[in-house]
Amino acid sequence: MADTSVRIDGNTLRLPGGVAVRFIRTLRLPETGTHPLPPGLGEFPVRRVADYADRVPEAWRARGGVMLPVYLREAMWLSFGGTSEPAALQVGVGKVCAVSGRPWSESLARGPQNYVVLPRQPWLDGINSGTGTVRQFVAVPLGLGATVEGQVTGEEVWGGVQLQSFALNDRELARWREEERRRAERQRSMPPPSGYGAAMPMAAPPVTAGFGAPMPMAAPPAPGSVPAPAAGAAPAGPPRAAAMGLGVGGSMRQEVYEDDRPLTDWSERPAGRVFVHLVTPPEWRRITGEAAPPSPVDRAAYTRAGLPWFDYYDEDAQDLAPTDTLQSVKPAGDWLGDDHEPWQPPTPGQTHQLKDAPGKPVEDGDW
Repeated sequence: MADTSVRIDGNTLRLPGGVAVRFIRTLRLPETGTHPLPPGLGEFPVRRVADYADRVPEAWRARGGVMLPVYLREAMWLSFGGTSEPAALQVGVGKVCAVSGRPWSESLARGPQNYVVLPRQPWLDGINSGTGTVRQFVAVPLGLGATVEGQVTGEEVWGGVQLQSFALNDRELARWREEERRRAERQRSMPPPSGYGAAMPMAAPPVTAGFGAPMPMAAPPAPGSVPAPAAGAAPAGPPRAAAMGLGVGGSMRQEVYEDDRPLTDWSERPAGRVFVHLVTPPEWRRITGEAAPPSPVDRAAYTRAGLPWFDYYDEDAQDLAPTDTLQSVKPAGDWLGDDHEPWQPPTPGQTHQLKDAPGKPVEDGDW
């Protein structure tokens, strides 16, 4: 029987079938205009809910999964780098599909497509709400109606982020692996390039904060342990209910790619799934005993430092058309008030054109 376990590797979620997902902190964009892709400012720390079962609400224990800390109005994007084999990944925000705007489904669908295709889709920065653009994921509290969930369904019940992966079916996966084996053999038989014009190795852009300094990351606790709260921290109180979901912020240039495979190439059953709870920094400290990462650097300082923004375009891929449901979602500022932080746009030269051992399994639950 196939392993359906989801595991945490550092701060990377590894779903069955070779899917790798990281949650990346980033700059929040203005809610007017369309912008290049903002930079990464470090990974969100990710912890298993089951490791803190006596400190989280019963609803969290029932849903299982993992949790990560976010500030009010903090922006994030999902990185899929490190995914090793073709996969279809569903991304839900409060159990609303971030690609189609339809209610969460246990199966893949077309018309509209309700998943992204990995590894072709390198990242997802927001909901698919425009032609060649997305609206940025921004953390907002439940109860105001500001989440995508609240605006699409009229209720705010789930919050958080939901992920579900599907592998290729056995026949197509065997075919893909054979093609990859032959391609690797051809590459090994080719002489390495040399002389003028030889390809140079390209490193991935560093994840930075502030003026290029690496973002400090907290070390994860030992598996199964619960760190004691730091001196001066509030004592562990009765568990409270989840209160954070994802709304939307500014628009950016990003395509959500159409699947070029027939739907029958994919397995009918998911390989694995996980519920991601969003926790406020005070609750994160109360539950885990860890301090949340510092609030992201302000946008003007980042731009003044000359650090990069990004554009990504794949000429061989077809962008998915947005749905009316997601186009009508209003940004967080319409609910929480204007953003008075000054915006300093990047200069043209700052926009770049781009093309550990796993721990215990993450417990799934009822959602």
